[in-house]
Amino acid sequence: MKKIVLTFGLISGFISAALMGIMLPMVLSGKIDFERSEIAGYASIVLSCLLIFFGIRSYRENVGGGAVTFGKAFIVGLLITVISCVVYVAAWEFIYIRFTPDFYEKYTAHTLARMLEKGESAAAIAATRKKMTDFKVMYDNPFLNAAFTFMEPFPIGLAVTLISAAILRKKPSPA
Repeated sequence: MKKIVLTFGLISGFISAALMGIMLPMVLSGKIDFERSEIAGYASIVLSCLLIFFGIRSYRENVGGGAVTFGKAFIVGLLITVISCVVYVAAWEFIYIRFTPDFYEKYTAHTLARMLEKGESAAAIAATRKKMTDFKVMYDNPFLNAAFTFMEPFPIGLAVTLISAAILRKKPSPA
């Protein structure tokens, strides 16, 4: 089980991390706006989470002899998800600290500019600025930053795990 979980978890994590690494420079250079990058980012996470399905299927066929319970499939999928998320977090922490320490300032400026374009009130803009400034203080803590980043792909991986475990569960054939 360990080899399957590590293999599929690392591949899934590297896919999401690579796609993040490709997208981020395009966002920061203005080639893609933040809204589209968010959609593309979550689409890339969903794409990388497809490896959860294939990992569970590989476990069922290679370890389970063609059978796997929902519980075991869920555990395999959850472990793949956690490994993938850890790789994603490590990649983000490296990129954020090393290459884009001003990311959140650019995101805040973008958000406030969008609010101005929409004609939001000065009070709403000030409240959003305060909330984003407060969040930035939390985000500068590497542990909280990692926790927030982990929570981006994890719910998607959990959903894919549940669906995959339900689809791939198979009782052993009677002998």
